[in-house]
Amino acid sequence: MIETRRILLDGAVVSVLRAGDELVAGDGRRLPAESALHLPPVVPTKVIAVHLNYQSRVSEFQARLPPAPTYFQKPLSSLNSHQGAVVRPRGCNWLNYEGEIGIVIGRSCRNVGIEEAGSYIAGYTVANDYGLHDFRDTDAGSMLRVKGSDTLCPLGPGLVEGWDFRGKAIETRLNGRIVQSGNTKEMMWDMHYLLADLARNITLEPGDVILSGTPANSRPVQPGDVVEVEVEGLGCLRNHIVEGPVPVNPGFGAQPTESEEVVSTALGGDWEFRGIRPPRRD
Repeated sequence: MIETRRILLDGAVVSVLRAGDELVAGDGRRLPAESALHLPPVVPTKVIAVHLNYQSRVSEFQARLPPAPTYFQKPLSSLNSHQGAVVRPRGCNWLNYEGEIGIVIGRSCRNVGIEEAGSYIAGYTVANDYGLHDFRDTDAGSMLRVKGSDTLCPLGPGLVEGWDFRGKAIETRLNGRIVQSGNTKEMMWDMHYLLADLARNITLEPGDVILSGTPANSRPVQPGDVVEVEVEGLGCLRNHIVEGPVPVNPGFGAQPTESEEVVSTALGGDWEFRGIRPPRRD
């Protein structure tokens, strides 16, 4: 397997190879991977995410899957990177992690079959599909602000080529404690199916990312929390949560809400949710 990363090195955007605990630039410069200033590992033209896909998540919500996947799109302005800060706007309470695997397109594809989809994949990366459920009441259909607010799409640390997605463990940790644990074996639709399904209608371009779903137990985070998503063979994506310095403008537009749907979704769907607040971790 080969892992490439994009970093900021001496003020320039540089693609580097990971060699153990070091990153190596094309000109031979080397630096420790953990001290590098990471950027998103790819430059997509679009990021598309599937809704429910892992069996544990389906069971958690006591949901009935449609006959085919459903999707939403995350704006490119939501892109973030390994070690980047994820911003929860002041006045919002229901920002949830969702550890995922990102499929990265390698060459332009349109109307391809499932059996040939793998040849259009450049590689895979770790992702965290954060959701700001405070806006779920107004954006439940589009998920635009829920999933598309700035900083809510960390990808990284790198792009791994030659990785087999079958039977791989995925784990999310909150402040070092395991909060999500799943395996790609429980995906209802695998990576090749998702690519081929989307390419029936949408031309996928090199660098585009498909987010492939999350296991059960997505829950709210708070400023100061550290969230890690680790995927077997892909590495560990780490981010920290900060409070936005400016509150959501109260003068116009949809405001954060705490309806039953908002709170129930944020806390897993099966709660006596009236009056519940995010758990405190003093």
